[in-house]
Amino acid sequence: MSEPNLFPGPKLAVIRNYAVSILSVAAALILCQWPALHLEESPLALFVFAVLISAWLGGVAPGLLATALSTLVFDYYFLAPLHSLAAKPAGIPRLIGFVGSLLIVGLLTSAQRSVTESLRRARDDLKVTVQELQNTNEALQAESRQRMSAEESLRRSESYLAEAQRLSHTGSWASIPATGEIKYFSEECYRVTGIDPRDGHPRYETFFQRVHPEDQAKLSEAVETAGRENRDFELDYRIVHPGGEIRVLHVLGHPVPCVSGDFVEYVGTVIDITERKQAEEERERLRQAQEDLAHVNRVNLLGELTASMAHEVNQPIAAAVTNAKTCLRWLTRDQPDVEEARAAAMRIVNDGTRAAEIIKRIRLLFKKGTSERELVDVTEVIREMIVLLRDEAMRNSILVQTELEEDTPRVMADRVQLQQVLMNLMLNAIDAMKDADGARELDIKSQRAENDHVLVCVSDTGSGLPHQQVDQLFNAFFTTKPHGTGLGLSISRSIVESHGGRLWAANNSPRGASFAFTLPTETEPKE
Repeated sequence: MSEPNLFPGPKLAVIRNYAVSILSVAAALILCQWPALHLEESPLALFVFAVLISAWLGGVAPGLLATALSTLVFDYYFLAPLHSLAAKPAGIPRLIGFVGSLLIVGLLTSAQRSVTESLRRARDDLKVTVQELQNTNEALQAESRQRMSAEESLRRSESYLAEAQRLSHTGSWASIPATGEIKYFSEECYRVTGIDPRDGHPRYETFFQRVHPEDQAKLSEAVETAGRENRDFELDYRIVHPGGEIRVLHVLGHPVPCVSGDFVEYVGTVIDITERKQAEEERERLRQAQEDLAHVNRVNLLGELTASMAHEVNQPIAAAVTNAKTCLRWLTRDQPDVEEARAAAMRIVNDGTRAAEIIKRIRLLFKKGTSERELVDVTEVIREMIVLLRDEAMRNSILVQTELEEDTPRVMADRVQLQQVLMNLMLNAIDAMKDADGARELDIKSQRAENDHVLVCVSDTGSGLPHQQVDQLFNAFFTTKPHGTGLGLSISRSIVESHGGRLWAANNSPRGASFAFTLPTETEPKE
């Protein structure tokens, strides 16, 4: 164990101060007794210096100790009789002057020391205070800079938000439906609603006056229901600006509790969707126009195929007549052959059914109505169109060849529109080969493609595509035929793309062209 400190800091300082007093007086005595200095007759200066040192270093008590010791030393060594502490009446004035001088020096030195210590402590306290003030000032400046930076960031964010709201025509708001009070209206809210911001936050009454009369009940009911059930609300409504302009707005509100908890506050957004609504209406008009053009295109193609279709229908009818005559002959014999007559009657039924199916397919192509999508077997549709266009191909000495992959997945499509695409492509191929030299072959292929698609390709051995105009083939009203409308390929591409597929064309080698399209295989129709 370490030895205990017998002289802690404060006690050691006191002992040191008193020791300094004793040593100072002893040193003054020794110097006065030193013959070389000749100070025996005037020792006062040295003892004054000893008292001054003691009082300056130790304070009043060490100074008084030094004064007392100096007095004893002065009385013993310098007043007659020397080396005696007996009463010396003759030396009393001198002793009093000596002691008084020492006391004055000691007290003044102690007072000066005290003042100096007080000033030093005050200086140190002032330094600490100044340092604390500096630290506080730096902290305040740093906080002020942070606040200014935060305010600048907030202003910048508000500016960005206001600009973003202006560009997107989206405003933000806050209100309390129960009290009819609008707490907040962003700048864009004022703009889209046509309310003057200089009038302050509008009340519900002012705001509802701007709502289109036919939409006021709908909006009021939605807000009241949402406020009563404390849930979100969302709807579209029209608002009438002061100049009479009608804008369509989409509002979305979300309930949040007020700080006081007395009411439910709603915050939300309002978006000007007038242009979007107009665009949707325009798209609907374009879609309807496209359907009308597609129908006209089908009717136009069927008009061109009237003779071919008449022949196609005439075949089963003629066969039915022949079988009916045969049936009659079997029944009018002396011994009617019922089995042969029954077989002839069955052929009549089959021929009539075949003619009805042909007429049904033709009527579907003539039909004008909404698109109805179902799971369609592409191979079956291809075979139907080959039957429908067979006479047209034979009349132009065209050999129709097929390479149809079995068990191809069915596609979700409008059957009539798919028939129209195939009819357009096959008729274009037939037209391209009408005046061609050499073999005239129409090849139709179907197979599985990548990414769960079905690929259909229609190739011919005609004159091919015009190299300078390949990019324009699918443009509306562009045609290379003298009497063409320029709508077939444009409509075909629109139909294929509306089904999620792709239609393209390329030249064959050494001659001819190919048109191919893909359709995705699906199990459910797209919404």
